[in-house]
Amino acid sequence: MSTPKRALFLWGGMDFHDPRQTSELFGGLLRDRGYNVQLEQDLDILLDRDRLAATDLIVMAITGGKITDEQEAGLLGAIRSGTGLDGWHGGLADAFRDRITYQYAVGGQWVAHPGDLREYPVQITASDDPIMDGVNDFEMRRSEQYYMHVDPAIEVLATTTFDGAYDDWVKGVVMPVAWRKRYGAGKVFYCSIGHTVADFDTPEARTITERGLVWATR
Repeated sequence: MSTPKRALFLWGGMDFHDPRQTSELFGGLLRDRGYNVQLEQDLDILLDRDRLAATDLIVMAITGGKITDEQEAGLLGAIRSGTGLDGWHGGLADAFRDRITYQYAVGGQWVAHPGDLREYPVQITASDDPIMDGVNDFEMRRSEQYYMHVDPAIEVLATTTFDGAYDDWVKGVVMPVAWRKRYGAGKVFYCSIGHTVADFDTPEARTITERGLVWATR
């Protein structure tokens, strides 16, 4: 009998992004797939190198937040060695804002959400990818359309186009919504949807995020 995959969810930071609720949602979905799932708030778990080496997936849900040099070294070392990294919205791409080495691993950083809560389109750009199989273009409602600084090396799976209704100078800009990449031996997946747990009532957003978690797993 195969050993269950081990997933570690680290949650905290700004409560308005529902870090606990979103972690519980996707933690439950992974448990349904047979994963051993642990939810933690104490980043000192990142100091336990042996424990991280036995972890197949780290999921970050900490908007803002602070991480020490030692904790960051443990996290990045685990990913380079093959542990997957995953997350959504600000929980992954707006955590630890002063850590450019962390951003290098993630592949992007949030910088703005013009118009705040609004409707916006999501275009699937890699329909032949298994993560996107059967997922069509869709609309997000009352969520934040993330404007991001991104690494050109990411593999983009979905995008959104800004209409310029709030900041006219970004009209027509096509921005990645979902991507995957490598960091050392580790796989990294990110989706910018997920302002609150209600975002994942949109079936396409939930499907993409769940499949991304599975893909990123060692």
